[in-house]
Amino acid sequence: MFPLKLRSWSIINLQIEAEESRKMMAFLWIPFFIALHFSSTVEASSCAVNGFPIVRNISEIPQYNYGRHGLSHITVAGSALHGFKEIEVWLQTFAPGARTPIHRHSCEEIFVVLKGSGTFYLASNSHKNYPGSPQEFPIFKNSTFFVPVNDAHQVWNTDEHEDLQVLVVISRPPVKVFIYDDWNMPHTATRLKFPYYWDEACYQTSSTKDEL
Repeated sequence: MFPLKLRSWSIINLQIEAEESRKMMAFLWIPFFIALHFSSTVEASSCAVNGFPIVRNISEIPQYNYGRHGLSHITVAGSALHGFKEIEVWLQTFAPGARTPIHRHSCEEIFVVLKGSGTFYLASNSHKNYPGSPQEFPIFKNSTFFVPVNDAHQVWNTDEHEDLQVLVVISRPPVKVFIYDDWNMPHTATRLKFPYYWDEACYQTSSTKDEL
């Protein structure tokens, strides 16, 4: 009987050791996955820089139109460009007649009009299959307006003589933009633009699912 007991204890000990080995192997994989996560983050935000200046002169920040006629865009504080986590700030100038595409995004957006005037179009019925006819809001110097999450909208400089300049603040950067051809285009037919034009040089990612 004694040899049987020894064999039983040996089997139990082997089972315990095997379980401990499995736990140890699982524990050893944790640093690998952490390193993989951070390496992916660094690759995705390759332009993000450390030591962002506390004070900057906006006139010294590069501005581009990114192939969009009549637009001048400055990323004052960006996610992909500068490493900001919670908000992003843009300074945008629209020449007379220039406008944004009809679009939506899963973040809040606030505008402050610094100069000029124009029209803000907002389709607040985004729970339907398509935006539908938008509401029109006149915008003007010293006015401010906001865009609710996932509501289709458009900003248009409808003034024939003066530039429209706006300061824009968005949440949850970097922005993922869904673009419509018109106000009757189904939400499911929109084109995802991500990374957006001013993030393209910095950000690399796989395709993102429609969040509406």
